[in-house]
Amino acid sequence: MAITKEDVLRALSYVEEPDLGKDLVTLNMIEDVAIDGRKVSFTVILTTPACPLKDLIRTACERAIHTMVDKEAEVTVNMTSRVTSGRMDASAVLKGVKNIIAIASGKGGVGKSTVTANLAIALAQTGAKVGLIDADISGPSMPVMFNVEDAKPRVFQTADGKNMIETIKSHSVKLISIGFLTPAEHAIVWRGPMASSALKQFITECDWGELDYLLIDLPPGTSDIHLTLVQTVPVTGAIIVTTPQKVALADAQKGLSMFQQPQINVPVLGVIENMAYFTPEELPENKYFIFGKGGGENLAAKNGVPFIGQIPLVQSIREGGDNGLPEVLKTDSPSAAIFKEIAREVARQISVRNAELAQTKVVEITRT
Repeated sequence: MAITKEDVLRALSYVEEPDLGKDLVTLNMIEDVAIDGRKVSFTVILTTPACPLKDLIRTACERAIHTMVDKEAEVTVNMTSRVTSGRMDASAVLKGVKNIIAIASGKGGVGKSTVTANLAIALAQTGAKVGLIDADISGPSMPVMFNVEDAKPRVFQTADGKNMIETIKSHSVKLISIGFLTPAEHAIVWRGPMASSALKQFITECDWGELDYLLIDLPPGTSDIHLTLVQTVPVTGAIIVTTPQKVALADAQKGLSMFQQPQINVPVLGVIENMAYFTPEELPENKYFIFGKGGGENLAAKNGVPFIGQIPLVQSIREGGDNGLPEVLKTDSPSAAIFKEIAREVARQISVRNAELAQTKVVEITRT
């Protein structure tokens, strides 16, 4: 009996997307079904190019066809991706950006910017379109970490006469930072409204184009910058970066709680524990818990949010940030593999959030 498209779709309706808990057909993840005798091909549309389960899904699809359609069928499963979005209004600010991710720590000095830089590059390595806003106005570090300290953004005029800032591209990531616009040796002594105005300009007057993920590297604290962000654009979710030590966890808890306040209500995608343990290069199997153990995981469990992963305290990570070649660019680094795994988990949490939670809205904070 000849194989039909209906046979293929019926079989694939028994293949579940592990994270979303529904079958591939119901989720509209199957396209381009083609049949030529016993040759069956189709395309699975993943929710992110960083999907960590693509091999599992591919194997499940092949098994379904062989079990329910024809055990002798020659099955070709093409895998591609279409990043999902949880944005309320595609015509609003940053209309070409699918997901806006706030990365916060509450406390300075925990390596949040280092984590953000490596995460952005790791996502870009999967094929995603990635942008990064350095929202730490008084302490910008991204120009150094991406080796573009001398770059100067170009201002151009759109067809409708609006002036726009062209972003700087490095390691396949689009960047903007106040560090591109002021001398590196000058201190930026601005009150909150001026810093907030700069962030708004980065969001509304930069040419971001089409992006799958726009990461916002937030400054320490829970300040005007954080409120300006959630009042300007609908934020898909927030990631909290902390070290395991008690003093860092106390501030990370405040940062996490800020996003969970009812009037803000930004989903927390998870917690990343940086400097989780020290590993000397010559003894890669040894772990020394200099800042304590399990703090980030306990923080995530206490607040009912995912624990995304741990990043070790390794000398080469610091050196990579200082040299403008973040660790994730190294092909033979165990730490690079950790950053890539964390990026896949972040992408997974974004996909789950977009499938299960309500669309995000710009926060409206009223004063009484």
